[in-house]
Amino acid sequence: MTFRTRFAPSPTGPLHLGHAYSALLAHDAARRHGGAFLLRIEDLDQSRVRAEWEELIYQDLEWLGITWDEESIKQSERKDAYLSVLSGVSPAIPTFTCTCNRRDIQLAIGAPHAEDMAFGPDGLIYPGTCRAHHYDPHLGDLDTLNLRLSLNKIAHDINSITHSEYSDISFSNHIQSSMTLAEFPDRIGEVVLWRKGYAAYHLASVIDDAHQGITHVIRGQDLREATHIHILLQTLLGFPTPAYHHHDLIRDENGKRLAKRHDVKAIRKYREDGATPADVRRMVGL
Repeated sequence: MTFRTRFAPSPTGPLHLGHAYSALLAHDAARRHGGAFLLRIEDLDQSRVRAEWEELIYQDLEWLGITWDEESIKQSERKDAYLSVLSGVSPAIPTFTCTCNRRDIQLAIGAPHAEDMAFGPDGLIYPGTCRAHHYDPHLGDLDTLNLRLSLNKIAHDINSITHSEYSDISFSNHIQSSMTLAEFPDRIGEVVLWRKGYAAYHLASVIDDAHQGITHVIRGQDLREATHIHILLQTLLGFPTPAYHHHDLIRDENGKRLAKRHDVKAIRKYREDGATPADVRRMVGL
């Protein structure tokens, strides 16, 4: 099996040290295993992306010495691929329409304090308010609808989601991680798959990993729980499941994970201040 991995940034701000760490890990692993390193631009939410941020991604990666082996793909150009999965005569992924916003979900939960609320990969666990709103692909306009994964309608023979997670970047050792479907409502919830005109992260990521033939996914610990969603979707769609490695996050001086608002940690800033790619590697422990 050919080793194929990817780096999939969103052009919603400058890349920071955390992005550099993840990209370098994936790139180094691909080179070490004689495989392919691919680039995917996750630009689905056009209200947040900027052309200058996309261009900066290419500049930062090239400066770091990172090269990709095939032409990069942009999710904004793959809407038809995502639509085809949801709009077939008998979609493999059961969904329901949802009109709830974050405030509606918080009110439906009825928890007076933050510590009483249950959070999953997408924030507050959805309480099932719109669960009875079946989506009919022949009647609904997906430019105006939100769709959520319908856990109630998933085939009964899918009892659990299990995957091998590799404990180090050499991919030599692994541990098992599993979750039964019965645990999904409390730990994951019925996540959004489509947002009024464009695919949500989980759906697009799974479809694109299959499209690009990804065999190994290297990403941060913050996406560990989301992996259960992705493996469930892969099972429903009949896609192969890649091997997953969830690496530690790069944090600031106060122990908080870096975000794109941390411009002081931006790769561009280090470049402008005269740092070298080797300096960045040392900063992230590579």
